[in-house]
Amino acid sequence: MISALKKDHLRIASVNVNGLRAAYKNGMAAWLEPRGVDILCLQEVRAPDAIVRQLLGEGWHIMHAEAEAKGRAGVAIASRDEPLATRNGIGDDYFATAGRWVEADFRFADAAGHPVQLTVASAYVHSGEVGTPKQDDKFRFLDVMTTRLPELTKHSDHALVVGDLNVAHTPLDIRNSKANLKKAGHLPEERAYFDRFFGEEIGWQDVHRNLAGQVDGPYTWWSQRGKAFDNDTGWRIDYHLATPALAAAAISAVVDRAPSWDTRFSDHAPLVVDYQL
Repeated sequence: MISALKKDHLRIASVNVNGLRAAYKNGMAAWLEPRGVDILCLQEVRAPDAIVRQLLGEGWHIMHAEAEAKGRAGVAIASRDEPLATRNGIGDDYFATAGRWVEADFRFADAAGHPVQLTVASAYVHSGEVGTPKQDDKFRFLDVMTTRLPELTKHSDHALVVGDLNVAHTPLDIRNSKANLKKAGHLPEERAYFDRFFGEEIGWQDVHRNLAGQVDGPYTWWSQRGKAFDNDTGWRIDYHLATPALAAAAISAVVDRAPSWDTRFSDHAPLVVDYQL
């Protein structure tokens, strides 16, 4: 089935909700309902499948990879069009029940009316902690990503990995780069993975950075401590990673930053990108 979009673009939003129940309690519905999102990708859902479906409501096809550990992780893709196929997991059995990767294939028509296949993955990379097993798991997950991205390139006409990837790639992606070089999320070893993702070896694109240009941020996460949000002392750790042709089709990228600290529904802000396929 080929989707017949009633608009000339596809709107894909990604947000780490920091617990879907808490996000809805704090006003997520008021953001989502008028936003015109075609494909919604969620991370840190931290809720049973029945609750996810109840909160999102009717009108969505929902693919939810629930974490085996209760109250932890969980990723989902909710789409207005029914997917052709879905897959739970990144391909390493070690992460099979971790609730950190879910994929869905969609078919759309391009401007000439020809069918094109798009694969979307919602990903939640480990936050990590230097010198602990958490960091080992993070590196293992990033290792598997270096294998999965090229596979997705071959699988579909267009491929997109979105989500909280928990790495600020360059000094532009974090307010205080030098002070965080030894902290998980901005380690040189972590950033090197993203050099590979965006380099000749794998060849994907950082859609948000391409559209924003060489500017500080725009950040997508702020610590709950102090006045990080008010002072915009943030990290850009939520991404749209795309195959080159899809990245070239991106026409707009917006961080839906709340107007004030007390109006946020999560410590992350949604990243919303429009693609003109």
